[in-house]
Amino acid sequence: MAGLVLNETGMEDCGIDDSFKYDLYSVVYSLVFVLGLCTNCAALFVFCFRMKLRNETTLFMTNLALSDLVFVFTLPFKVYYNVNRHWPFGDGLCKVSGTAFITNIYGSMLFLTCISVDRFLAIVYPFRSRSIRTQRNAVVVCAAVWLTIVGGGVSVTFFSTINQANRATTCFEGFSKSTWKTYLSKITIFIEIVGFLLPLLANLVCSSLVLRTLRRPTTIGHGCNSKRRVLRMILVHLAIFIVCFVPYNSILFLYAMVRSQALASCRLERFVRTLYPLTLCLATLNCCLDPVVYYFTSESFQKSLTTGGKGGVRADSIPRSDTHNTLASNGKDMGVKETQF
Repeated sequence: MAGLVLNETGMEDCGIDDSFKYDLYSVVYSLVFVLGLCTNCAALFVFCFRMKLRNETTLFMTNLALSDLVFVFTLPFKVYYNVNRHWPFGDGLCKVSGTAFITNIYGSMLFLTCISVDRFLAIVYPFRSRSIRTQRNAVVVCAAVWLTIVGGGVSVTFFSTINQANRATTCFEGFSKSTWKTYLSKITIFIEIVGFLLPLLANLVCSSLVLRTLRRPTTIGHGCNSKRRVLRMILVHLAIFIVCFVPYNSILFLYAMVRSQALASCRLERFVRTLYPLTLCLATLNCCLDPVVYYFTSESFQKSLTTGGKGGVRADSIPRSDTHNTLASNGKDMGVKETQF
């Protein structure tokens, strides 16, 4: 979580200095702000104004870009804070900043999971999933994701998020041992399970079942372009999880254990406080990597971006649910609704 930075009161007994994180955060946040703002604004422009074909996958991608932008807009305040090591913007904006981080990290994981599940249903159960894979249901799912991530973010900010330390005001630093032990550690573990472990498991299961379906002998020689596009999407999704989310959430879980005194070791504390800033920066980079999902896994997005949406995207250039059924059972075109990947 955004506020779980590793310089809290009560952890100074081991004499660990992690002040290098401030310079690191300043550089990384500045870079992510520029790249994330440009790429996600461009993505939203394409989704909203250039793509004439909109479906469930497009809706999930649009919400993914929105969750990235919510966080990107708070980065200038974070840069100022890490450069000056002082938060002058008040408790309210500190809470917003922390909530935006949780919204981004866990929103990205959940929306990527929605895309994976949608792909799984379209390929493995193309006909049976037609009644499930509707835009109305996609809207309901997106609303549920937003309620979950915003609720999780707000729950962390119930208490005061700013503290005074060394004549400076800190944001999401300086929490006491009792706060961690009775409150924050429990919320951290809950968010880890709901926002990280379950989405990771769902992505792994869906990806493996899709790959198994595409490897069936009956699929050989059919829909090679669709197969490559689906494989590319699986690789991009898993890469984002492995690079951005697995290291951060693993270290965060260990830190919660250390901070709540479930684990007590100076060596472990030193390990966690050294790796946490690095993994946090990797997690932040997802704002810049998510647009890769849109471009390299969506042919209609590529065409809309490069052609300006003139004339739209031809229906035959977009994989269909029945195309994926052909991959699975050599069926003929049954007029199943178009599905973008």
